[in-house]
Amino acid sequence: MRDIDLTFDSAGQRFAGTLTLPEGDGPFPAALLLPGSGPVDRDSDHRRLPLKVTRELAEALAAAGIATYRYDKRGVGASTGVFLATGFLEGMTDAAAALAALRSRPEIDPSRVAVAGHSEGALIAANLAATAEPIAEPAPESAPESAGEPGGSEEGAGTAARPVVAAVVLLSPSAKPGAETLRWQAERLAPSMPAPVRWLLRLTRTDLVTKVLKNHERIRRTTTDVARIGGVRINARWTREFLDHDPAADLKGIHAPVLAVTGEKDLQVDPADLARVAELVPGPVETHLIPDLDHILRRQPGPPSLRAYRREAREPVDAQVKGLVTGWLAERLSPDAHP
Repeated sequence: MRDIDLTFDSAGQRFAGTLTLPEGDGPFPAALLLPGSGPVDRDSDHRRLPLKVTRELAEALAAAGIATYRYDKRGVGASTGVFLATGFLEGMTDAAAALAALRSRPEIDPSRVAVAGHSEGALIAANLAATAEPIAEPAPESAPESAGEPGGSEEGAGTAARPVVAAVVLLSPSAKPGAETLRWQAERLAPSMPAPVRWLLRLTRTDLVTKVLKNHERIRRTTTDVARIGGVRINARWTREFLDHDPAADLKGIHAPVLAVTGEKDLQVDPADLARVAELVPGPVETHLIPDLDHILRRQPGPPSLRAYRREAREPVDAQVKGLVTGWLAERLSPDAHP
């Protein structure tokens, strides 16, 4: 495989990323890779927790003959802007610009481009698939002209539409409104906290879920991009927009094939949301609930806990996850699937 530096512009900012091409001559099928939340770079790496999710997916997909593009978030790595002031919805705008940049490359077949997102990236991938404008193209010669027919229009005569996004991969996706997802997180995280923290919460008679919900209400009352909550500066704009975001509308608008994968031991999104994804998406859906898999796509034996992330991040992304994604995308993006 070979890597090419590729930049694009979005809302006055310049984004830097890596276009990874497989061996051979194009044009290649491709996937836009979208990482999880937080100030992470094109490889899904945070300075304190390098997850390598998008980098490892890029390597696996290149071996399967599929090109990929991944980029540094706004204000992270080589991309301009201020991450702490970036809204959740701005992330969707930036991803749409990245998708356009990928599809415009001469090495890429624009009719065979997928989006694949992890965690927050899964929400953005669903939005891209649902909102990208279909491409008008000539209808088959045997198709009847619609002009003059009941319900037909002269503008749509002799044309058909195909989606910009040919396939969608959702890794650790949520399917409930952001506020419900964060409440679910708080309910699951309390029992997994270290014993001294649980003891302190009991001593101070602090209910973690109640505390989290009160903080959410404080954040909803803010009007600035950045606010100080509990003495910590947070991205208040992102949080307000995430709390109000309901992915159901986007999931209902996806007509491309969808692969959704969640770990049985995910503490950050409800594994039961897989069933909701299958229920909401009108197109074909394939779901997988993987035993012992956690939110960062590693296997976690024993009781689920966030404390294991730092150790697990030193291990590769789960081989079953990479195999599912590469095999599924190779089939959906094959020339036979997109004549």
